[in-house]
Amino acid sequence: MTEMTESGAAMTPTPPVAKREPKRREFHGDVFNDDYEWMRDKESADVRDYVAAQNKYCEARMAHLAGLRRTLFEELKAHVEETDMSVPTRINDYWYFTRTQQGKQYGVQCRMPVRGADDWDPPEVDPQGAPGSMPGEQVVFDANVESEGHDFFRLGGMDLSHDGRWMLYGVDLRGDERYDFRIRDLDATLAQGGEPVELPEVFPGIGGACFTPDGQWVFWTELDDSWRPCAIWRHHVGTSVESDVCVYREADEKFWVGAGISFDERSIVIGTGSKTSTEVWMLPVDTPDGEFQPFIPRKEDVEYDVSFACFEGAGEGGEDVPLAVVYHNADNPNFEIDVIDMRNHRPPYRLGEGVCVAAGSPYGCEHGEPDRPITEAYFNPANPAILQGAHGLGIEGIGLHRYFVTLSYRSDGQPHVAYMTKQAAAEDFLAGRPWRFTELLPPSLENDWDLVAADQSDQTGDHGERLWQDLQDDDVPGDADGAVQSIDGTEPTAVPTDHTASFDGASDDHLPGETRRLYTIGTGGNPSYDAPRMRYSFASYTRPGELHEIDPATGQDTLLKRATVLGDFDPRDYMERRVWITARDGECIPVSLVWRRDFPAQDSPMFITGYGAYEISSDPGFSVARLSMLDRGVLYAVPHIRGGGEMGRAWYEQGRRLHKKHSFEDFVDATRVLQEARLADPRRTVANGGSAGGLLMGAVANMAPECYAGIEADVPFVDALTSILDPDLPLTVTEWDEWGDPLHDPAVYAYMKTYTPYENVPVPVVGAAGAEAAGAEDGVRGSAQSGAPASRFPRIFITTSMNDTRVLYVEPLKWLARLQSAGVDAVAKIEVEAGHGGISGRYKQWEEVSYENAWCLGVMGIAH
Repeated sequence: MTEMTESGAAMTPTPPVAKREPKRREFHGDVFNDDYEWMRDKESADVRDYVAAQNKYCEARMAHLAGLRRTLFEELKAHVEETDMSVPTRINDYWYFTRTQQGKQYGVQCRMPVRGADDWDPPEVDPQGAPGSMPGEQVVFDANVESEGHDFFRLGGMDLSHDGRWMLYGVDLRGDERYDFRIRDLDATLAQGGEPVELPEVFPGIGGACFTPDGQWVFWTELDDSWRPCAIWRHHVGTSVESDVCVYREADEKFWVGAGISFDERSIVIGTGSKTSTEVWMLPVDTPDGEFQPFIPRKEDVEYDVSFACFEGAGEGGEDVPLAVVYHNADNPNFEIDVIDMRNHRPPYRLGEGVCVAAGSPYGCEHGEPDRPITEAYFNPANPAILQGAHGLGIEGIGLHRYFVTLSYRSDGQPHVAYMTKQAAAEDFLAGRPWRFTELLPPSLENDWDLVAADQSDQTGDHGERLWQDLQDDDVPGDADGAVQSIDGTEPTAVPTDHTASFDGASDDHLPGETRRLYTIGTGGNPSYDAPRMRYSFASYTRPGELHEIDPATGQDTLLKRATVLGDFDPRDYMERRVWITARDGECIPVSLVWRRDFPAQDSPMFITGYGAYEISSDPGFSVARLSMLDRGVLYAVPHIRGGGEMGRAWYEQGRRLHKKHSFEDFVDATRVLQEARLADPRRTVANGGSAGGLLMGAVANMAPECYAGIEADVPFVDALTSILDPDLPLTVTEWDEWGDPLHDPAVYAYMKTYTPYENVPVPVVGAAGAEAAGAEDGVRGSAQSGAPASRFPRIFITTSMNDTRVLYVEPLKWLARLQSAGVDAVAKIEVEAGHGGISGRYKQWEEVSYENAWCLGVMGIAH
């Protein structure tokens, strides 16, 4: 609500006051009185009214940013080629591609028939044309038409029969990630001018589904009341869904299940797994009504996957050599790849059989060599030459195609891809020697900053630009050479004074002070086994995504498409670097930095973002919306904190369960190093994180409020202890492997309670009624204290969705109420029609990110 002065002028809006209904929570002798647990009743009038009041308050508080929001939206829109198309990808007898059209929220799936069995050159399609405008072009699925009349729409999967006639697809119209699947006859649909012709069977509220290649059988995933994918059902197309048969049910509540078809299309595969264990069940595709059998029975804390391939014509008599390719961590916590010659092996199989092709580093891992540093160079005689001496080496997968082999791995905090010809792989395998992979390095731009110049000068880039201002020794804490001290003041961090005298990779005894080339690279665009050339994609913080095709035999690299960024965008105008800081426990933490080259990074406003959970890596990626921040002089920073997977399994293990606080400490320590180095101004620093990264935001706000002017927490997991204590809530039991089990373990309970944001909200300041000092737009923030007196608390902006099944809306709502009651300036934007992923439709999403970025820039004092 907005109060008025006696003269009739509007005062600063005040937040709604949530009623208090204390509910006692007692575990392991500890009592916590929760005033706001009543908000869990989603259908109650009180909750609906409270949500509406908070949205009205947020709207009032954000009103002064309306002009900036419009500006940011128009800037984003002006950079995007709104009418465009993807590069066609061959799947069986069609080339498939997606068109986007100006003014339309969703993409349109289209296809064109191949010109022959040997047609591996994508057809030339007019990107500005309308869907269906090219000769032979068919519209497969138009989400703009399908979404009409719905506030929310998300496609939840699409599968096609081998002949391209039958399409199995699922849609979510609520945002709760429960999809309704149907079967469409594309031939009949196209014959009727696009009017959908569908079979009567419907699979409501399921997790996913797949076809057998002939389109005659569907295997679909049941979700239980806790949203866990718990069972696989078999359906014979053309029969009633009520007659479907359950072929697998997972009794262990920590495990999720899913079904699919193997890459060689010979097997139906059921995969079941927890956070730390997996198991694969298989059934020949030509006997879909048979019984599934486990490839290798599950074992606690062991993950594995298996695929089948062959070396065509590589046998002594020219026969094929059948292979089983097993990816597992039974003997190596950072995984290894074993290739089994199936001519000599019979079931039952065991992990560790076959020839090891690649093995990760066990250094620092709980089940490896925990006393050796993660960053120590790793050598293994079984490994290819390109992996020798790598740091934090993790093996991520292998792909065997008819003409080439790909290897995906992580080292030195970055993703990597290597390749070789299938013929060379067969020769190496049969000869018993390491495989001769070649690392795939994306091409540099001509005259780009990532090419090291012959003559470098201190503090300047390859073309004379200022990287950041030179600082005198007395400007920052450091040694005589200007090296910034670590958080504990005992050891200099790896932030060099010469920011260009560096190289890619790492030396044998220490990590580099700086990595010049940052990118994400992958080979996900190769769905066909028979393709003669390998597709790969890459992007960086400063370079839009590119799709390439390389001939493994010759190395010839062809650019198929580079994402278009309209306007005066030039990637050479932006800089990206990775530096390493020393955390308080001595671990070296990689931090990626991005900024505009004509804005020297000194006392800059900073947007710093992190995640640090589930072994998910925060790898470099391009964002059009980010350009508006960089163009306003904002330093963009990404600390790659523990809990993620950037440096392999040990990196994850050191940031989970009873080591979770490392994630928060790494983020805070990285922030402080950048601020103490005078690269960033704490008075203009905004932190951001979502989901588990939202937990990170709540934790760092409590731990180091002085480091942040504002914090944006998206769908934040902030009431973690309450949720993880309740096994009936969605995801809870499966999460015990990640956070620990506070329900049965008092030590885990006590540990989590020390960091969970909801329990550790600052104590209300004496005299602070609600949020009476709730941060007028001049930047004044309400103060708060947690126990002992503390400095000003950051301003908080929360986003959440009422239909979120991963982080229930009640968590951020309760946190919001406690923050506001403590006098913290906190606002929340609450979506009533969306789920964990936010709203649907690209223009709506552009509006959303512009809304969020406007708040961040406003906190930084940038209002234009």
